[in-house]
Amino acid sequence: MFKVIDGGITAPKGFKAAGVHAGLKKMKKDMALIVSDVPAVTAAAFTTNKVKAAPVLWDISVLAGGEAQAVVVNSGNANACTGVKGLEDAKETAGYAASKLGLRQDKVYVSSTGVIGVPLDMAKIKGGIDELIPALSSDGADAADAILTTDTFRKEAAAVADIGGVAVTIAGMAKGSGMIHPNMATMLSYITTDAMIDQKTLQELLGNTVEDTFNMISVDGDTSTNDSVIVLANGLAGNVKITESYGYEAFEEAFRFVLGELAKDIVKDGEGAGRFIEMTVLNALTKKDAKVLARSVVSSSLVKAAFFGSDANWGRILCAMGYSGADFEPSLVDLSFSSPAGELLVVKGGEPVKFDEDKAKKILLEKEVKVMADCHQGTESATAWGCDLTYDYVKINGDYRS
Repeated sequence: MFKVIDGGITAPKGFKAAGVHAGLKKMKKDMALIVSDVPAVTAAAFTTNKVKAAPVLWDISVLAGGEAQAVVVNSGNANACTGVKGLEDAKETAGYAASKLGLRQDKVYVSSTGVIGVPLDMAKIKGGIDELIPALSSDGADAADAILTTDTFRKEAAAVADIGGVAVTIAGMAKGSGMIHPNMATMLSYITTDAMIDQKTLQELLGNTVEDTFNMISVDGDTSTNDSVIVLANGLAGNVKITESYGYEAFEEAFRFVLGELAKDIVKDGEGAGRFIEMTVLNALTKKDAKVLARSVVSSSLVKAAFFGSDANWGRILCAMGYSGADFEPSLVDLSFSSPAGELLVVKGGEPVKFDEDKAKKILLEKEVKVMADCHQGTESATAWGCDLTYDYVKINGDYRS
């Protein structure tokens, strides 16, 4: 078991953070810095998009070293599709921060998010770093604000796990609102922990957890050039080192909770979203089938549009399952909707069930709606999260650069 706590990226021992306005945006905070007091074991996952932004390319080299101590983040400019100069700027950002912090350049991650195809203003980046360092604190709440773009709220989560009688804290912050789709999306997420853990174990845990959290969300079907999840584990909790054979289950449970909460917050803050959709597939033949089916439903524009209209158009859900490519038998499927307003079975054994349209409308008018599809074929299950597709999504993305 683990305990959920209030707190952000600096909740674990030995971490400081800050967020400032460096001028990359007109008014809002736009640069953040996270620093560990000591070198930290690191793990990371990056975008699957073939077009990778310059900071992602730099960060892949940092990850290869297995240790890091700081992360510099800017919002307002993605530093993507910026050629050789973009990569030079990412390296220069890491180098400048390292020189000011007394660290090696290859121990500093760099992240960027914002408009693609515009070179970084390095004078503002360096000026931001100069402001960030003296602003570092164990509070660090401003960092969670500084990484946001079209987000409407700060995304943070924290939990404490008991590892052999030692309290180990895991915390995270994230940004993401649009260009969100399975296999990483326009999202940045930073996880800190004071756990002592084997690097190989941490990387494998992150990979597995991303599959069940960030890779199970969809807002609009687009994936980005900058997506990154970066983990720093500095060992200052003083626990016996976590490995696959010691302390793993307790740590994994808390770790999955933190990443899961951040993933769900990203969907809840989907651009223009008014409704949060949780899609669960039960009793599928394989885990892969369950995941593919669930993700196909939350990724469907027609399903999203139906939820925007609070329309119990279950045919769109079965249709999305049908073209997913997963193996299932439609004639065995049960389908139901539920929310705080009640529960409603709409399909039984692949055939329609007569239902009260007024009751359906009340259930689907709630802010959070659950859909459940029971395949009655196997024992595997999976859950994916999505949101409705609204007029505001088009408005937000129609003038993103202006």
